[in-house]
Amino acid sequence: MLVRGGRIVDPRQRIDALRDLRVEGDRIVEIGEHLRPRAGEETIDAGGWVLAPGFIDAHVHLREPGFEAKETLASGSAAAVRGGFTTLCAMPNTEPAIDDLEVLARVSFPHPNRERGIGARIFPIAAMTRARAGREILDYASLLSAGAVAFSDDGSTIADARVMRDVMRALAPLDALAIVHSEDAALKGNGVMHEGELSRRLGLPGSPASAEESIVARDLVIGLEVGARLHVAHVSTARSVQLVAWARERHARVTCEVTPHHLLLTEEAVEECGARAKVNPPLRTAADARALRDAVRAGAIDFFASDHAPHTDAEKSGDIARAAVGFSGLEIAVGAYALALPDLSMIDFVALCSTRAADVLQLPGGSLAVGAPADITMFSERPWRVESSNFASKGRATPFDGWELPRRIEATVVAGVIAYRAGDPPSGS
Repeated sequence: MLVRGGRIVDPRQRIDALRDLRVEGDRIVEIGEHLRPRAGEETIDAGGWVLAPGFIDAHVHLREPGFEAKETLASGSAAAVRGGFTTLCAMPNTEPAIDDLEVLARVSFPHPNRERGIGARIFPIAAMTRARAGREILDYASLLSAGAVAFSDDGSTIADARVMRDVMRALAPLDALAIVHSEDAALKGNGVMHEGELSRRLGLPGSPASAEESIVARDLVIGLEVGARLHVAHVSTARSVQLVAWARERHARVTCEVTPHHLLLTEEAVEECGARAKVNPPLRTAADARALRDAVRAGAIDFFASDHAPHTDAEKSGDIARAAVGFSGLEIAVGAYALALPDLSMIDFVALCSTRAADVLQLPGGSLAVGAPADITMFSERPWRVESSNFASKGRATPFDGWELPRRIEATVVAGVIAYRAGDPPSGS
């Protein structure tokens, strides 16, 4: 495959230039100007497109095993490549949870498995505790050796601080990453949105910002004490960002991520979209969203992550109190990031979508260097309209339905094979 005339953006090599790129097998073998086509070589005209190292979403819920009505590995992979993602990190809140070697092996696909319809690479994040119940720690060394790239009880917070300390003390000597979902269940109560003036006006129970921030503070302090690598998932408040900065000033080994919805949406989306905007952590205030965008610009956010959380239509309809938490994000993420931060340099944008996640989670990819995996995301500045009925994901609920987004995926290449071209019909099962 020869891709000609594209704008190659590679943060790791500090390249942002018009170049041609050649792929042989599953590797990049040549980058240069005016490369000549070879006999039998597929040629792609990428004029007007950006060519980036394959985008990585390090926070997705693929629901298999246990919740295949919401999503499968195949449908999630199809959604991923349509969204420009070549690599996914799958969270462990499945049934059973990813807490032993057998379940880990069922969801680990470091290489595409096209016979099963899995075109993206899938790396598992294993649970922190048995059944994600917050009580019993696991054999982390064995899970790491079998392919786990990090550990998290995502969707749940370990309530017992001593157990959380035991987890981090066990992970620290392994140099393994703890990904924390920061939410104090007692403070949250039965909250369905951000607690504030709007929740009171709507008569809905609210979850205060302190429910997140108190756990962020607790885990940062424990991480500092034991020297663990800590990653704060889906930060949503200005104070959470400040707490991470406080810990970094004290040389904590901490990273963090932000979602497209927390960058763009506020609590007001709940009034407009109802259950489609129900998510944890909840959509916050305009001041919080502004602080998150400022944090990205300042380099205080390590990478973007969608927190793709698909549910059936029935689960996301009706009364917000009973509706499922979360919504689909893989197919809108890249355009939403661009809409939220139109002033972000292209090299920083690509770093946030690819290179930095590869670095933090120690994944292959993140670069278009010669010899690197031929995982390539190609996109343009062509606007497009979100039509969730056309999603490849089984989860069609999104508060972004009908939005016009300014950056479109044109093609996704995984391991040297075109997994998606713009205009391809949705696939997956």
